[in-house]
Amino acid sequence: MPALSTTLDQYEVWFLTGSQGLYGEETLRQVADQSRAIADELGASVPVTVVWKPVLTDSDAIRRLALEVNASDNVIGVIAWMHTFSPAKMWIAGLDALTKPLLHLHTQANVELPWGEIDFDFMNLNQAAHGDREFGYIQTRLGVARKTVVGHVSNPAVQQQVETWQRAAAGWAAARTLKLARFGDNMRYVAVTEGDKTEAELRFGVQVNTWGVNELADAVALVSEADIDTLVAEYEESYDVVPELQNGGERHQSLRDGAAIELGLRAFLEQGDFGAFTTSFEDLGALTQLPGLAVQRLMADGYGFGAEGDWKTAILVRVANVMGAGLPGGASLMEDYTYDLVPGDEKILGAHMLEVSPSLTTAKPTLEIHPLGIGGKDDPVRLVFTADPGPAVVVAMSDMRDRFRLVANVVENVEAPDLPNLPVGRAVWKPEPDFATSAACWLTAGAAHHTVMSTAVGVDVFRDFAEIARTELLVIDETTTQRDFAREVRWNQAYYRLAAGL
Repeated sequence: MPALSTTLDQYEVWFLTGSQGLYGEETLRQVADQSRAIADELGASVPVTVVWKPVLTDSDAIRRLALEVNASDNVIGVIAWMHTFSPAKMWIAGLDALTKPLLHLHTQANVELPWGEIDFDFMNLNQAAHGDREFGYIQTRLGVARKTVVGHVSNPAVQQQVETWQRAAAGWAAARTLKLARFGDNMRYVAVTEGDKTEAELRFGVQVNTWGVNELADAVALVSEADIDTLVAEYEESYDVVPELQNGGERHQSLRDGAAIELGLRAFLEQGDFGAFTTSFEDLGALTQLPGLAVQRLMADGYGFGAEGDWKTAILVRVANVMGAGLPGGASLMEDYTYDLVPGDEKILGAHMLEVSPSLTTAKPTLEIHPLGIGGKDDPVRLVFTADPGPAVVVAMSDMRDRFRLVANVVENVEAPDLPNLPVGRAVWKPEPDFATSAACWLTAGAAHHTVMSTAVGVDVFRDFAEIARTELLVIDETTTQRDFAREVRWNQAYYRLAAGL
């Protein structure tokens, strides 16, 4: 199988324009010309290719196009605009058949109206103001999940909203085709890493299955010394390798063991077409050390990962990596570890045992080796760094029995104090709106202690993803209060159970 792809280049979004045959061929030619111009202008400003499709004027054409969209793996969604008045009943069959994300673009050909030139021909052609209202009605009547964007496509705010939706749709497409390998089970007695894997496949499309860790160990054993030499040379070029791990150093074999684990793990994932995986320090089999360096580098290459068997977080890391493709920053497994509770300047120190992605920093990490008091294996090699200061979001997925719940907290990564005795990848952040509100709301939501931290995309992309997935999302940001948040949690209990039906 080919190596994992983490790019938006292979995706398309189709641009659909609604009208009707009533207006005659000349008007429909103008509709086509103007809608193609709108699609081209939009396509020049967003990361996913926008493909214009001929104007739709009858029910059968709309239905057939929806089926074509569904069957096209590279098409991740459609943008629909009613240039003129397109009677909405002709869209019922198509919207009912459509299974891909939908963005309703409420726009028009003109930015400014040519007031002195407006006549009935102009009004006949430019009817999106009420054509899109007709379309909005039928979408709501049918219960169609969609994003609505209003404004001219030349407006940067409109372009940004479309890009946000495109990235969310790409994340959804990645989830729908994701295969996730669990090496062993989840950490014993831990509640939040459990979950309904069958429901996850139904809801998100992710295949979650388990392989014995010694199957991974067998793949590691097949790695050649020559391939290890090549990878170790790459390490020495990419990172500041501590002397004891360098060629000739007293711990160099540990680095070679870490390289063998990376090569074997990559081979296993590529051969099985997996885009995400989990490990557990309680189940390492014949592996010489807990995979640390390998996991860090695989996340940086776009793979999803969850520690201690946490497959739900592994899904989020993969989805966030795809949604952030091409943007500065990255996505990583993260965990709130401990607090600095200085009044008015509270901070959270986040880390994990070893597994934080170097995509969170632009600095050159150091490659080090240190003891690990759990797992019962050799000291593991790992990259040591601190995430760059700047905006970020941490998102968790919890299984709430009758649904999955996403909880997102908008945070700001800050400069970290010196941490000479904490040799792991880490981040230090201040949560919105403040520490006490953030923590109280997180606990009220029952949000997981493992998260994905994204420094590439913000909470708006996760909002669109949740809407596409029809999955609950609770957001903790600068507007959040504990009282209103608790109310939202209670209201959601009722809403999502009713929305699921009997």
